[in-house]
Amino acid sequence: MRECNDKIRMDKWLWAARFFKTRSRAAQAVNGGKVHLNGNRVKAARAVTVGDDLVISRGNVEFRVKVLALSLYRRPAVEARLLYEESDESILAREEQRDLRKMFNMSHSAPAKRPGKRDRRKIKEFIRKKI
Repeated sequence: MRECNDKIRMDKWLWAARFFKTRSRAAQAVNGGKVHLNGNRVKAARAVTVGDDLVISRGNVEFRVKVLALSLYRRPAVEARLLYEESDESILAREEQRDLRKMFNMSHSAPAKRPGKRDRRKIKEFIRKKI
């Protein structure tokens, strides 16, 4: 892994560490307030250095990580995990959220079949009903 010793842009590091699929999505997340550096909201061009603490929100999942290394390039996932260390509390919280989602989804059952013509008419009538 080729590393840089100085600083790297926030969006580029998030992309290289595989938190986001593209750099533009990483930049949107940072500018949208989904990423906090050392407890503060930052912009995509903010520099990340080794030792910084990040809080990354992706959907309903939150990662609390410490930056261990910097990389200019997006490498395989095994190498990307070497760029950061996730806190134990973060891992436990994500596992709890996953279990809660599983339990919630278990109570919901999918319909046995697709709605027929009569069912679709009833759905449309219900949606268009004025209160």
